[in-house]
Amino acid sequence: MKKADIKTREDIYLLVSSFYQKVRKDKALGPFFNETIKNWEEHLQHLTTFWESSLFLKTKFTGNPLKAHVNVDAKHNNSITELHFGLWLNLWFETIDDLFEGDYAENAKRRARKMGTFLYLKIFEARNS
Repeated sequence: MKKADIKTREDIYLLVSSFYQKVRKDKALGPFFNETIKNWEEHLQHLTTFWESSLFLKTKFTGNPLKAHVNVDAKHNNSITELHFGLWLNLWFETIDDLFEGDYAENAKRRARKMGTFLYLKIFEARNS
């Protein structure tokens, strides 16, 4: 059965909420998120706006993902590793593949890969500053 591509904010919300259901259950990733995020629905809406902005260039995301990730790493004794980013990326790809296919779906994978690399490098730099 052919799947649809990511086309709307509702599609992005489905992707983000399905993905974070997996993340929250993951033994390695869950603690970082479950101990940090207090209002999940608000966070899912915020991340939906982030991805909508990233994929469709039609909304204005306000926030500082780099600062947020550096702070989470610091609160967890600088324990975020490349393994965590690899697990995160694998779950992201798996969720996209479960739900969607097409150009936007592939773009969501590319953007996540670039973002993960950037965030990990910046987290590592922040530890040494």
